[in-house]
Amino acid sequence: MTTTEIALEGLQTVTVTESAAARILQLMEERDLEGYSLRLFVSGGGCSGYQYGMAMEATPRDDDIRIMAQNDVQVVVDPLSYSYVSGARIDYVDDLMGGGFNIDNPNAVSTCGCGHSFKAEGEEQNTAPQGHASGGCNC
Repeated sequence: MTTTEIALEGLQTVTVTESAAARILQLMEERDLEGYSLRLFVSGGGCSGYQYGMAMEATPRDDDIRIMAQNDVQVVVDPLSYSYVSGARIDYVDDLMGGGFNIDNPNAVSTCGCGHSFKAEGEEQNTAPQGHASGGCNC
């Protein structure tokens, strides 16, 4: 067992809904990115402390966690980000207000109004301006 496997033991996988997988495949086709993976990552920033990021990845790193989702979509996540998104569900919603990816993350104790930023359990209290529930960002 590698160090990465030991660190990730007991964590849940990331799931991708059928609508998200279909949109990912459509984006790859539109951009001629056959064989790419979707990289899901977490970085510091955003109005709640951490923010989600997604990008198309041509060559995953050796230590990436690789998840096969619906329609043969591969999601790759670096080990540090995986500890923050373990058990998360990626969805794609297209409604009258527009379309976009939505991440339902059981590790987030609060999220920003836009849904792109979150606070993890055990992190310092958010210092958002008054009147911004859950550290909203006016979006």
